[in-house]
Amino acid sequence: MAAAKLLPRAGFAAVLLAALFLTGCGKSAPYLRSETEARRDVRKEVKEDVTYAVDVYDPFEGWNRGVYRFNYRFDKYLFLPVANTYGFLMPDVAEKGVHNALKNIGEVNNFVNSTLQFKPEAILTAFWRFVINSTIGLAGLFDVATPFGIPEWKEDFGQTLGWYGVGNGPYLVLPIFGPSNLRDGIGLVGDAGINSYTDPFNLLTDDEYALPYTALTAVDKRRSTAFRYYATGSPFEYELVRMLYTDVRKVEISK
Repeated sequence: MAAAKLLPRAGFAAVLLAALFLTGCGKSAPYLRSETEARRDVRKEVKEDVTYAVDVYDPFEGWNRGVYRFNYRFDKYLFLPVANTYGFLMPDVAEKGVHNALKNIGEVNNFVNSTLQFKPEAILTAFWRFVINSTIGLAGLFDVATPFGIPEWKEDFGQTLGWYGVGNGPYLVLPIFGPSNLRDGIGLVGDAGINSYTDPFNLLTDDEYALPYTALTAVDKRRSTAFRYYATGSPFEYELVRMLYTDVRKVEISK
């Protein structure tokens, strides 16, 4: 009699265990995906047209990080103090005039690189900006072209190489110059050659003016650049700067 009572209970327990087992399998099923499904889900999260910090080709990362730290110290203890002293001593109007004049000289480089890239709008923009600012703007001291509806259109030799399909190459952090890559590093050399060959006011070919002009250009550029090393507060600033530089250059080349 006791055995007869135990049989229904044992059967009920077996049914209950089976139900719990099947319920557990039902909950686990969504996680037993095929490799193809897993890859499809990853592609939904990782966009093909987005550059991620780990995507940038950086085979010289150890060297680059060392140069990045050197640039930080050079900037903090020498470059910024010189640039800030220059800004303190120069009246605002004079500093603005020098900045405009240097940008006006840079229009020659913009014109040459725009021509090499066969960009009619950029060619005309650089040409008319240089003509208007060199005449009405008194040798570029005043930027008259921008209020006339002709804003600056910057082009450099790195962009020219990119326009012809030259890839980034490995990421590089150049001493003093900062973030770059192999193509843009070569581009700096190309721009230096263009500036030396054109040199509308003989500022680079005349030994008396070459060094002061180069130093003034560097200080003015630092004054107009808002970037400060280790100002992001992020422990991954190096990766962030590397990614942003790559993305910005991609946009500049595609325009």
